Amino acid sequence: MRRGQLVEAAARLVLEQGHLPLRAEQLAAAAAVSKALVHGYFPDQHALFNAVLDREFAELEAAGLDAASRAERLDEAALACAWLYFRQVSAHGPVAHVILRDPYMACRVDPAVAARRDRPLRRLARLVRRELHLPPDEAVGAISLVTAIPEDAGRLVWQGDISAEAGAELCERLTLAAIEALRPA
Repeated sequence: MRRGQLVEAAARLVLEQGHLPLRAEQLAAAAAVSKALVHGYFPDQHALFNAVLDREFAELEAAGLDAASRAERLDEAALACAWLYFRQVSAHGPVAHVILRDPYMACRVDPAVAARRDRPLRRLARLVRRELHLPPDEAVGAISLVTAIPEDAGRLVWQGDISAEAGAELCERLTLAAIEALRPA
């Protein structure tokens, strides 16, 4: 239970602060625990942020991301994955993005967490290669760009800048348009 409190508090603080690392005193106060307890559960902040990422990716898996990425057609898979990621970011904020993009976590993402993140992305990249006939590096780049759409739409909803309905429509239209723009003429 305490571990979960710390992970939740860390996710909240990462979003408030917008960058890493967090001050241990700040985290302890936010979780209403001692600094010693923070260090007891997480010997360093890299372990803490890996736990936050693991929770985020576990929630996406539980919502059906693996199954969504297994759709046979690219547009179906991309739209289903985009919808799930949009809902996650709309509800919880872009915490995974903040952690993964911060130099503090460079080369520090746990391999098991990275594998959990990468499985559905690899499936989507294979669909891009098969349907759009792009080389592997371009397929990965295309997927990276397309995943920015639900992330940004979800962030706008989470921040209260647009409604959930407008965000969902934006996510769907832009995801499909991005895939269509990549199709060979």
